[in-house]
Amino acid sequence: MILKILRLTLHSDAPMRGDAAKLRGFFATSFNEHALLHQHVTNKLIYRYPLIQYKMLREGPLILGINEGAEVLKEIYDKFDEIRLGESTYSIMERGVILRCEEFGCSSTIHSYRFATPWLALNQKNYDKYRKASREERRNLLRSILVGNLLSASKGLGYVAKEHIRLEVGGTTEEICQLKDEKVTGIRGEFMANFEIPELLGLGKSVSRGFGAVTRLR
Repeated sequence: MILKILRLTLHSDAPMRGDAAKLRGFFATSFNEHALLHQHVTNKLIYRYPLIQYKMLREGPLILGINEGAEVLKEIYDKFDEIRLGESTYSIMERGVILRCEEFGCSSTIHSYRFATPWLALNQKNYDKYRKASREERRNLLRSILVGNLLSASKGLGYVAKEHIRLEVGGTTEEICQLKDEKVTGIRGEFMANFEIPELLGLGKSVSRGFGAVTRLR
């Protein structure tokens, strides 16, 4: 299927310090009338795949809008001149807006990817299983979880996978991440799949807060 994707990049007067959750918080409070920016309606969480995702990358902040989320970003991208993250305020000197139509879904070719930000694959239930598993069992478990993440994102985006998803997970490393008030284990690594994933689309848990951003290996 074709997704309409808008990527908003921001360049400030100083390198931005803070995580994607703080970036999300700024947009949520500044433009509270747009539910897609914060996934809440009258204080109730919207349980669906996030159509606006916030990323803090090495190059700086990036906000990704998908379909209706792209339309919201088109409305607000120039409606602010500074961003406050925690105790720091940054003046926006330059903003980049790229709107593209991109493929998402099963492909006849195999594509290679890596996680540009930690992938939150493990919950309390499968974490114990992962800890006790051998290296090969861990790889199989992560492969199964990642296929499930792709199917979950597909469902949220209105796509039905009519082919078997072939996926292999390469070498991985673990990383301790801060999620709200707790520390969680994130996974970094590479994988291959017969699936088209747009650049920096998130998979797994807490993708609106920047986790699980996927980048293609060229």
